[in-house]
Amino acid sequence: MAISKLVFTVIMVLFLFYSSSLLGENGVESSHVLYPHLKSVKTSIVDKRYRTGYHFQPPKHWINGPMYYNGVYHLFYQYNPKGAKWGNIVWAHSVSTDMINWMPLKPAIYPSKLFDINGCWSGSATILPGNLPAILYTGIDPEERQVQNIAFPKNLSDPHLTEWDKPDYNPIVEPIDGINSSSFRDPTTAWRGSDGWWRVLVGSKTRKRGQAILYRSRDFKNWLKAPRPLHSSLGTGMWECPDFYPVSTKGEHGLNTSYNGDDVKHVLKVSLDDKKFEYYTIGKYMHEMDLYVPDKTLADNSSGLRYDYGKYYASKTFFDDAKNRRILWGWVNESDSVTDDVTKGWAGVQTIPRVVRLDKNGKQLVQWPIAEVETLRRKPLHLHHKKLKKGELFRIKGIIAPQADVEVEFHLPSLEKAEIFDPSWVDPQILCSQKGAKVEGSIGPFGLFVLASESLDEYTAVFFRIFKAKDKHVVLMCSDQSRSTLRTEVDKTTYGAFVDVDLRHGKLSLRSLIDRSIVESFGEGGKACITARVYPTKAVGRHAHLYAFNYGSEPLKILKLKAWTMIYARTLNDLPTEGTEIQLEQGNEVKG
Repeated sequence: MAISKLVFTVIMVLFLFYSSSLLGENGVESSHVLYPHLKSVKTSIVDKRYRTGYHFQPPKHWINGPMYYNGVYHLFYQYNPKGAKWGNIVWAHSVSTDMINWMPLKPAIYPSKLFDINGCWSGSATILPGNLPAILYTGIDPEERQVQNIAFPKNLSDPHLTEWDKPDYNPIVEPIDGINSSSFRDPTTAWRGSDGWWRVLVGSKTRKRGQAILYRSRDFKNWLKAPRPLHSSLGTGMWECPDFYPVSTKGEHGLNTSYNGDDVKHVLKVSLDDKKFEYYTIGKYMHEMDLYVPDKTLADNSSGLRYDYGKYYASKTFFDDAKNRRILWGWVNESDSVTDDVTKGWAGVQTIPRVVRLDKNGKQLVQWPIAEVETLRRKPLHLHHKKLKKGELFRIKGIIAPQADVEVEFHLPSLEKAEIFDPSWVDPQILCSQKGAKVEGSIGPFGLFVLASESLDEYTAVFFRIFKAKDKHVVLMCSDQSRSTLRTEVDKTTYGAFVDVDLRHGKLSLRSLIDRSIVESFGEGGKACITARVYPTKAVGRHAHLYAFNYGSEPLKILKLKAWTMIYARTLNDLPTEGTEIQLEQGNEVKG
C-alpha cells in the first residue's frame, strides 16, 4: 500500500506495549514466560490456516502489544524478528491511513544504550509544544532495574518518523524512594494541567496493592514524584499498562487527554499482571490535588468493569482529533501451546480498533469497531423476520463463513417465562461455563454458531440467556469455546458478561467479527464485548459454516440479520491461503 501523503494533526499517542519478562533470564519479575531455546528459532514455513485476514499481525514470528501515533496512523509494536516466542524484542513499525491497511517500516527502537541495554519495554507518546513528538518508554538497565526513558524523532521532516534518538540524559525517572525496581513500568500518555505542569503515570505495586505512581514536570525532562499515587487499590497486584483519559458526559465525541471540565468523567484502566485481564473504573479527577476517585457504585478490583471479558490484554486508547473520537486497541494472545506457536510461525494479533465512549447511563463504557473496517465488506446478505422455534438451527448461507462480519437483532415476544435469577450468580464466566450453548433454558440460549463444522462437532457459540431477577431482567452474554476444536491441548475457556440493557421493547442485538482464528463479539451495541481465539480442525476454509440458533424453550424472531464476507486487508497478512479451499484476494472480492 502506497502511503506517500501523510497528513499530520497535532496528536500523538503511543500504545503501551505489553512487554515484561519473568524471573529467569534477566532476573526481572513480571509476566512473560521465557523460552531461551525457542526465542531465536527461525520459521521457514508459516501455517496459514489460522492466520487472520483483516486483523493486524506481522508476517511471521511474535507480536505483543500495539502503539498508535498521530494523524495518519503509526503503529509501533513489540516484535521478535528471530522467532515466534517472547525475546529479542524490538519496536517494529508500520503506518496506515485508516488503521485497517498497513505498510511495514524498519524497526524504530531497539536496545542500544546503558539505560535500555537489557530491553526496550512498554511506552506511550505525547505531542509537546511545537508539534514535537516525545516517546516515554520503560528500559531495563545493567542492574536489571525498570527505568523510564524518553526518545525523540531524529528528523521531523521525515513523514514516517523512521528513526528515533534517545538522549544521553536518560533515564528521566528511576525507581527510588522505596519503589520496587522490578515492578515499575509502562508510562502513560502525559497530560498537561491548567497550571502548566505535565503529568504522567507509571504502573507499580507495593506488596499486593496496585498503584499508578504520578510524576510531574514543567519541561518534560526533569520529573518529580508526587507525594501519593494518583490512585491505588488493595489486593490487585501489579498494575501494567495503566491508561487515564477523560470522556464526555454530554455527547459521543472523544476528548483530548489533557481536557478537563464539568462535562467530563475520567477513566482509569489497568492490566492486572496477576490475573492476566484488565478492569476499569469511571470517576472524578480532582486535578487540584492530583487524585482520582472512582464512582462509589463501581467495583475497584478484579471484579470490576472490563473493556472485554474474553482474551484481551495490554490495551491502550488515544484521542484521534482528525475524527474527534477516542480509539481503543487491544492485544490478543494465542490459546494453543508454545510448540504450536513455533510450528505455525507466529503468535499474537491486535483486535480491530474500537471507538470508545461513555454510555448514556454514565455507568459504563461502550465500544464499537471503527467504521473503516466496513470498507472490507463484500457480498452483503440480508434476512428479515425469521422465526426461530424451540431447538431450531438455521444455516446462514451466501457468505464465506471463516472471514465475515455479522450483525443480528433478535426480538423476544415475551419475557414472562424467563428463568429465575439466583442472586449468588455473581460471576458471569462461571455461569456461562455451567449453562453452555447446549443447556436448554427458557429464553435462551440463542445466538450464533460461528466457525462451525457441518456435523457440529466443532463450533464456537456466541449467545444470550435471559433471566428474571426481583425487579428487572438479567441478560447474560456468553462466548463458549468448549466445542471450538477437536484438539485437546488448546485452551477452550468459556467467557461471559452481564449486559446492562433495557428489555422493555424485547430487542437484543449481537455483532461478531469472524476472522479464521479470532472472534470479536459485541452485545447490544458494544455494552459487553468478548474476544476469543479458536483453532478448529474441521471448520476451516469452505468447511466452516455460520448458523443462528435458538435452544431455549420459548420461540423468538430474528428481526433483521446482515452479514458480509470480509476481504483481506492490505497489511502484513498478505500471505497465500494454502491449506484451505478459499482464496481471498487482498483488496478484491472473495473468490471461491
